[in-house]
Formats: sequence, structure tokens, C-alpha cells
Amino acid sequence: MVKIKNPILAGFNPDPSICRAGEDYYIAVSTFEWFPGVGIYHSKDLKNWRLVSRPLNRLSQLNMLGNPDSGGIWAPDLSYHDGKFWLIYTDIKVTEGQWKDGHNYLVTCDTMDGEWSDPIYLNSSGFDPSLFHDEDGRKYLVNMVWDHRVGHHHFYGIVLQEYSVEEKKLVGPQKIIFKGTDVKLTEGPHIYKINGYYYLLTAEGGTRYEHQATLARSKDIWGPYEVHPDNPLITSYPYPRNPLQKAGHASIVHTHTDEWFLAHLTGRPLPKEGQPLLDPRGFCPLGRETAIQRLEWRDGWPYVVGGNQPSLEVEGPHVEEVTWERDYPEKDDFDSEKLNLHFQTLRIPLDNGIMSLTDHPGHLRLYGRESLTSKFTQAFVARRWQHFNFTAETKMAFRPDTFQQSAGLVNYYNTQNWTTLQMTWNEEKGRILELMACDHFTIDQPLKGKEIVIPDDVEYVYLRVEVKTNTYQYSYSFDGQDWMEIPVTFYSYKLSDDYIRGGGFFTGAFVGMHCQDTSGQRKYADFDYFIYRANE
Repeated sequence: MVKIKNPILAGFNPDPSICRAGEDYYIAVSTFEWFPGVGIYHSKDLKNWRLVSRPLNRLSQLNMLGNPDSGGIWAPDLSYHDGKFWLIYTDIKVTEGQWKDGHNYLVTCDTMDGEWSDPIYLNSSGFDPSLFHDEDGRKYLVNMVWDHRVGHHHFYGIVLQEYSVEEKKLVGPQKIIFKGTDVKLTEGPHIYKINGYYYLLTAEGGTRYEHQATLARSKDIWGPYEVHPDNPLITSYPYPRNPLQKAGHASIVHTHTDEWFLAHLTGRPLPKEGQPLLDPRGFCPLGRETAIQRLEWRDGWPYVVGGNQPSLEVEGPHVEEVTWERDYPEKDDFDSEKLNLHFQTLRIPLDNGIMSLTDHPGHLRLYGRESLTSKFTQAFVARRWQHFNFTAETKMAFRPDTFQQSAGLVNYYNTQNWTTLQMTWNEEKGRILELMACDHFTIDQPLKGKEIVIPDDVEYVYLRVEVKTNTYQYSYSFDGQDWMEIPVTFYSYKLSDDYIRGGGFFTGAFVGMHCQDTSGQRKYADFDYFIYRANE
């Protein structure tokens, strides 16, 4: 018997869409402004997962240049039918104000590791689209509808429309089939046909601590739908001491062993020590993660085993456990011509004019571009925080000759919230190491006047960050042996959804390598390796 410990996908893996192909299980998650778009994980036992695909990896599929923070890919939907995989996704272009301008697309692929098709445009009426394959061969799209009118609730309801495979477009009438419950903010729809009923699973309550999954059913796909008698299906809101908070935005899978499971969004707040009292339940710098629960059926309705709150440990399916080798190296020496799937860039792919793994073999070379505050072309390669305690380290060669050039190690939430230990140039001191921090778009240089001078004969500088739950600190070395910790403490909670001003932000903390050159010379930095080591 497999015992599953939650979360199953740690660190910024939100909005899970789970599906089965034979005896293989896959989960697709949101990636927002990070490129390539969508992360797909594979498992044989629902416990052990590995990242196997980032399907939206071409500009013809996804171009997010200029997209806002937390725009881009929202809530993808993955299904397997007719011998191939179907992926539905939204590209959100506007996040602030009265509108949520976004466009919904479909791509397909015969195999998970193959090349996914160019997109078929579907609609732009709202976000969180998903595709339902009915038993009679017909297919239907559902998505939430956005209402921009002044005085109206923005979440208008869930719309249903048929999709024609032959015509490659939506056809026939559109109908709002579900307006949601009094919890409101109804989104994230998925339809399932089970024992003669159409079950409509939605997310409600927003994606923070009030989040929940709501279930309704109907004999007719067009409705009307009756709500689960003990709704919500899952939530953490009444359970403030549950370590798995924000439970909601879910999807259902029926295993090949005739068991039922619910994959759902969750978040783990930091311990309260060292946090300001800005949020009653705390801050989640690891972002919104994915957990799984067992379902049981009673009177024609599914229930979460143990009650409608998430459990840290779950009885898995009746299969033998299948473990994978770790899908990312603790130390990446950049010996491959392709980046590991765990690395991503912002908004667009970095072509050979910005990033190269061959210009200096065994190194990641970044040619300086725009600042960390840019929503267009950053030379920035990073990976998610997945642990509350970890070490990240890199070895960098860089020769700036103006203060407009810098490169270094970055901890990042979005364009308005980040910190970096970077090398740059000073008129009086030459090459220096400095700290720079951006907090709600307010820039600070904590070492101003006390920057660290780099000796002329030093080719490589070693940069490190130690994240210790609530805080993190940078350190450096000129030889890789003797390390000097910089006596400036940063706070993890400032790289969380819950801290970001104004709300409406949905990602998580990242750590990575950046090169900036606003002089236009495109000075490059070479990174010899990158280490991400969990300390838990």
C-alpha cells in the first residue's frame, strides 16, 4: 500500500489538472509569465512525480512579451482521449482594472514527450477553460465568463459550448450552465461523466485562504445543476490550524485500479515567528502547490476521505510504488545543449542572442539585457523555490566596465519584488559586489558605500544564498573555499503572493542567474554551474 505525503508537487505548482492514460498519470500546472509554458508531471503511483514536459516551448504557441506579472498561463487543462493528449490553456494579457483580457487555445500531441501542435484559437470570453470528451464522441468546452461592466460581479458564470474537431473551432449555442454558489468567484470548471450524471467541479472563494472546490451534478450536460449536499468538496478555510491551507481548484481522476482521487491546490504558510501580522494565516513563499486526497462515494456523490479538509498523509492507490531518479541535478554543470526543464525564463524563450550553452562550453552564457523590473526582455534563468530551507550557489565570470552592467544571483517574485547579490562596476573602485533590493518597487542598496571590491586577478566569483525558513542571506567567495556572509538579512515572506501589494498575484519565489546591460553593449556573464540543495 502506497502512503502519500502532501504536497505531492512542492513549490509553485498551482491549479492541477490530473488525467490518466492507461496506467500512467499526468498533472498539468499553471506557469503564468514563466516560459516555457505549462509544467506536466508524470507518475505511476500518484506519490512519486517527475517533470517530463513543458509543452508550450515555441513563440508560435506562446508569446508573453510585455505580459503583466502573474499574467500568461492560467489553469491549463490536460486530458487524454482518442489516443492523444489534449491541452487547453489561457494566455492572460491584462490583469488590472475592469478587464481580464485573455485568449484560450488548444494544442495536442500523440505522446507526452513529443512536439505539441501549434495552437487552435477557441475564445476570449474568460479564463480557466477545459475540454470534456463525452461518451457519444462529442466534445465541449467550459470556461468562466468575465463581466467587465461597472456594478456587476466579474465572475458571470460557467459557459458551455460544443467543440468541433473537424472544423477546429467552437460551434453551436453558448449557455451559462452554472452561476456558482453564494461563495462566488466561480472558476476552474471541469466536467466528468460518472454513472449517468455530469459532475461539474469548480473553484470558488478566490485563490487565497477562503478558497474551496465546489461540486454540482446534472443528468443533462446543459443543466440544471444541483450542488453537492455537503458542499464544499474541499476547503481549508474553516480549519486555520491545518498545515495545508488555500485548498481548492481541483480535478478528479479515476485510477486503473477503480479508485478515485482529487488533486487540488494548496499552500503552506511559514511559521509565524519572524512574520509581521499582515495576514492572519501567514505567508507562502513556496507559492501555491499541489496536493492529493482520496475520494469515496456515498449516495451518488464523492466525498474527501476524512472530511472536507486536506490531509497531510493519504492512502494511495493499490499499486506498487514506482520511484524515479531525481529529475533535476543538485549541481548543474551546464554540460548539455539544453536547459534542465526546471529552469525557466520570463515571458519569452532566450535565443542565441541572449542565452547560450555553446558559446563557452560547460557554461551558461547570458548576454545582458533589460533590468529585473522589465516585462519585456530579461536575461534571467531561474528555478522555483521548492523547500523552506535550501542553498543555491553559482560560479560566475563577468567583466563589467560601466555601472549599467551587472550580473549575479537573484531571488525573485515579480518585477516589483526581488533581491540580488550582483557584480557591477564603480568609477572609483572598479568591479564590486553589491546588494540590491526591490520591495514594492522601492529600490534599496543595503551596502551603499560599503560595497565589496573584487581584486583584478579574480576571474570567477562564487555567489551563494542560504534560505532558512523565514529569512535568507547572501555570501560570496573568491576561491570557492573561504566564504564571507554578508550581514544583511532578507525576509522570505516578502517573496510571497500574500505580501504583494494589491493582490491578484499567483506565482512563487524563484532563484536564479541574471545579466543586465542597459548600456546596449550586451556584455555577457558566464555561469559555470548552478547548485540547488535542499537542507530539510
